[in-house]
Amino acid sequence: MDLTGSLSRRESKRMTFTSRPYTGEADLQAISDLLTLCETSDRLGMPTSVAHLRSDFASPTVDPARDLRLWDDAAGNLIAFANIDNRAADHGVDSLLRFRLHPNARSAALATDVMAWASARTTELDQEHSGKVILQSGANVDDVWRRTLLERHGFSVIRYFWRMDHPLDTLISEPCFPAGFELRETGETHEEAVAWVELFNQSFIDHWNHHPLTVERLFHLNATRPTYRREYDLVAVAPDGTLAAFCVGGIDVEENTRTGRNESSIDVLGTRRGYRKLGLGRAMLLAALQRFRTDGITSTRLIVDAASPSGATRLYESVGFRVTQQYVRYEREA
Repeated sequence: MDLTGSLSRRESKRMTFTSRPYTGEADLQAISDLLTLCETSDRLGMPTSVAHLRSDFASPTVDPARDLRLWDDAAGNLIAFANIDNRAADHGVDSLLRFRLHPNARSAALATDVMAWASARTTELDQEHSGKVILQSGANVDDVWRRTLLERHGFSVIRYFWRMDHPLDTLISEPCFPAGFELRETGETHEEAVAWVELFNQSFIDHWNHHPLTVERLFHLNATRPTYRREYDLVAVAPDGTLAAFCVGGIDVEENTRTGRNESSIDVLGTRRGYRKLGLGRAMLLAALQRFRTDGITSTRLIVDAASPSGATRLYESVGFRVTQQYVRYEREA
C-alpha cells in the first residue's frame, strides 16, 4: 500500500471512495501508516503506533463494530479513518471524535462523508442514552483546514490545550516532600487499584470535562498501554496511609524508534483535594523527571489544559517546561 504517492488537487476531487467497518488486526498497520503520515500536516501530537491503536480500540469505551470507520480509494488504499470514544457524563455522554484524511485526498466529498458518519453514530447514541450526547474533536491551532471543516459542521471552540516540552540535559532539582509523606511506586493489588482510582477521581473532580475513572478502565490501561512502566507510576502516601498525590510517566519505545528521539511523557499528575498547597505536585513532578534523567531519557513532554484551575501551567513552567504547540478543542451537541 502506497500512502505517500502524490495525487494532484484535481485528481483528489475526482477520487471515488468507499466506506467500510473496521475488520480488526488486519487493519491496524494501515491505520498506523495513515496516522503517521497525517501527523506531519495535522501536528496533533497523538500516538500513532500499532500498539497504541490496539490498546485504544480494546478500551471499554469503544465498540469496534460501531465506533470505528475506514474509507478506501478505488485501488483499495486507506485514505481516511475515524473513531469515536464514548464516556458517561453528568449530562449524558461525551463522545470524542478522532479522524484523519490523507493529505492528498482531502476533498469536500470525503470530508463530508466522514462527518456524516460521525453524526449518524452520535444520533444512535442519543437515541440509546438519556440526557445529551456531546460530540468533541480537536485541531492544532494553526490547522486552518481542520478548523474550518469542524466549524462548517457546527462545532464551536470550547477549550485550549498546550503541549509543553522539557529537555533533561540539566540537573533536576531535588523533590521536597512534606514531613511524613512517602514517595513510592503504585502497588499492583486490587485494593491498591481501588485506592488509586479514588485518588484520581478526587484529584480531578473539579476539572473541566472530568470523567470518573473506574477500576476496570485502569486495569485495561495499565495492561495494554504501550507506554506504561510501573517504575514511573508514582504516588505520595500521607502519614496516615492515604494516597495523596500521583504522577504517571511513560516511554513509547516504538515512537522513539520511528522518530529517532529519546523522549518520555508525563501522562497525568494530580493532588487529592485536601492535600493541595503542600508542594506535593511539584515534588511528584521533580521525582518523575529525576527518574527519566537517571534512565538516560533526554526530554519529556506533556499536554495540559491551558486554563487549568489548579495552576498546573505555572507549575510546569517553574520547573522548565515550555509551550511548543497549542491545540483547540471543539464540541457540538448531537
